[in-house]
Amino acid sequence: MLEDVRRRARTYFDDASPAHDWRHVQRVETIAEMLCDRHPEPVDDRVVTLAALLHDVGRSREDRGEIDDHAVWGAREASEILRRLGAGEGTIDAVRHCIRAHRFSNDVEPETIEAKLLSDADNLDALGAVGIARVFAYGAELGDPIHDPAIPLADDETTAGATQYNHVHKKILALPERMYTDVGRDLAADRAAFVREYVAQFDAEIAGET
Repeated sequence: MLEDVRRRARTYFDDASPAHDWRHVQRVETIAEMLCDRHPEPVDDRVVTLAALLHDVGRSREDRGEIDDHAVWGAREASEILRRLGAGEGTIDAVRHCIRAHRFSNDVEPETIEAKLLSDADNLDALGAVGIARVFAYGAELGDPIHDPAIPLADDETTAGATQYNHVHKKILALPERMYTDVGRDLAADRAAFVREYVAQFDAEIAGET
């Protein structure tokens, strides 16, 4: 069934943005597998993999303004996909919760270790070198400026950041605090260190120091 789900999920990303495309899904799947392997307690890695493959099936619809919340819509859509492919209701419920709880900006807390691992995997793909690339790719789509000295971080009252530079500080560097597992926190610390190094170089260049 896993390959059937993979093929079905892939069809939802034909017009996806570079920041949330099928390669993002593949990276999240790989990270999730690594987290499962390193987690010290038993994990239903099949549920985690299914949830990773299906977690963003609604993302393109949200980006186009067709739905309000891709996690809510995606959880329902994933349930239908899995049901049509013969998954049991226990698996469907577990995957649906993972998807419903994975989103950074909602108020749904993951209640299972599988949901926590998916959330950590998704957030880890927003950190590090790939995460920086995704910030600037998505910011360009939105038309946000890379950096604007007229909008210093201290005066930016937006939630996500009015510039891509501010978004890195407001959202990306806050991700380590949102990790739910020890293995996720360890990886997040390493990736966040790289982001801080990048920001230091960015600041030096903007200031004309290097």
